[in-house]
Amino acid sequence: MPAEARPAPEVTAEPARRGLLSRWLGWPAPADTPAPGGSPDAAPTGQPVTNLPPVAPPAGVAEPPRETFLLRMKNAVRRTRQNLVGRLDTLVRGKKVISPEVLDELEEILIGADIGVRTTLDLVEKIRAQVDRKLLNDTDELKRVLRQELLALLRAPVKSVSGRAVRSELDIPTDIRPYVMMVVGVNGVGKTTTIAKLAHLIKREGNDVIVCAADTFRAAAADQLTVWAERVGIPVIQQKPGTDPAAVVYDALQAAKSRDADVVIVDTAGRLHNKVNLMNELEKMSRIARREVPQAPHEVLLVLDAATGQNGLEQARQFAKTVPVTGLVLTKLDGTAKGGIVVAIARELGLPIRYVGTGEQLDDLTVFSPEAFVDSLFE
Repeated sequence: MPAEARPAPEVTAEPARRGLLSRWLGWPAPADTPAPGGSPDAAPTGQPVTNLPPVAPPAGVAEPPRETFLLRMKNAVRRTRQNLVGRLDTLVRGKKVISPEVLDELEEILIGADIGVRTTLDLVEKIRAQVDRKLLNDTDELKRVLRQELLALLRAPVKSVSGRAVRSELDIPTDIRPYVMMVVGVNGVGKTTTIAKLAHLIKREGNDVIVCAADTFRAAAADQLTVWAERVGIPVIQQKPGTDPAAVVYDALQAAKSRDADVVIVDTAGRLHNKVNLMNELEKMSRIARREVPQAPHEVLLVLDAATGQNGLEQARQFAKTVPVTGLVLTKLDGTAKGGIVVAIARELGLPIRYVGTGEQLDDLTVFSPEAFVDSLFE
């Protein structure tokens, strides 16, 4: 039996899942979802809403200033900006032409920011080709071209190696409930705190969230998750240590159905990514979820520590080989000078970066925006 229970809420005739991007990009709430007391963060649960598009604001609605969103991202990439753009400014200072020596130093700067060797070579080769064709001659233009190329890499169409990538929860029909998110990653990357932040973000959008403590391998995992869930104010479904994780997933989905919950976030074991038994365990959990809810899990988010750089990239490669990863969450972006790993991941894995951790507080999980990331580096 689930460890936590509460009466099922009244089911509305026309349930609709709220999108996550609208609030974090600063767009106003739709007119048919007024927030109680005028607060934009507390839309009433169970009322129909108009989902906002994930990239552009609704027609006829002016996009509000992005200062708050950009400031959050600027603070997160401060060290990377100093390591990348700061060194680039020093490189071109006093120089008028782009010499071979400048390009060699540019290559060193990009690799130092953890953009990756292959991605760096591609970028420098594109810039060198423009220089050779006399399309790029001025060092003042170098930053502009580099900025465009980085943005193009992050905007490029991406999908998981399994072909199951879900770019947004809006891709799943709203009559499929609950929306199931499975969170994977090795121990130590911040998986538990990420789940709490993600649950907090989704709850603020007016969704009912349940967390499933399916990491039954590590004795303290469920306790740690429960502490965070209490802070967020959401229920946790758990069992005693050693229980079959798939059984906990089953319990959580049954609880979600009885309560008409919108979202279930499933924590998973964080053992080494090359362990076959862990992969078999994840597959069994996915099979149980799919049996109970059509198309579940709808997202499989892989949590990576941005500070681990290329090691994190290798973790992602190994997971993606055996688990249908649909998106990435980068934690501790504010603690590294090598945030270029964001670009390396987009370029080399073709997986969407869904969220980035920008601090230690509950609110410090941000929906990733290529435009905001690049703007934060160069502005």
